[in-house]
Amino acid sequence: MRTKSVVYTRQRKKKIFRRAKGYYGNKNNRWRMTIQQYEKSMRHAYVGRKDRKGAFRSLWIIRLNAAARQEGLSYSRFIAGLKKANIVIDRKMLADLAVNDNTSFKQLAEIAKNSLAG
Repeated sequence: MRTKSVVYTRQRKKKIFRRAKGYYGNKNNRWRMTIQQYEKSMRHAYVGRKDRKGAFRSLWIIRLNAAARQEGLSYSRFIAGLKKANIVIDRKMLADLAVNDNTSFKQLAEIAKNSLAG
């Protein structure tokens, strides 16, 4: 006797249709188009999660460059000075200091300047 997978198939389709809610045109209510668009969306979402990390790093570097230039240093000289002074703070924390705690960032910039000069 042939077994039918009706309940499971319906559950699987409903799950995909729920996730495809909001897609444009027929991509949210026709099975073949929905499954193709859903798979493509999931591929892009995976890549996007990886790209976001690089985008944030570049944002932090832009902020650090702007803040360092106000202190008379370029970004690369600022980072080189911190490394020479054996100060290990990641760019995320440095950018946060530059935006929210300007006095601490000025002190770090002075340390970087002094380590480059000496």
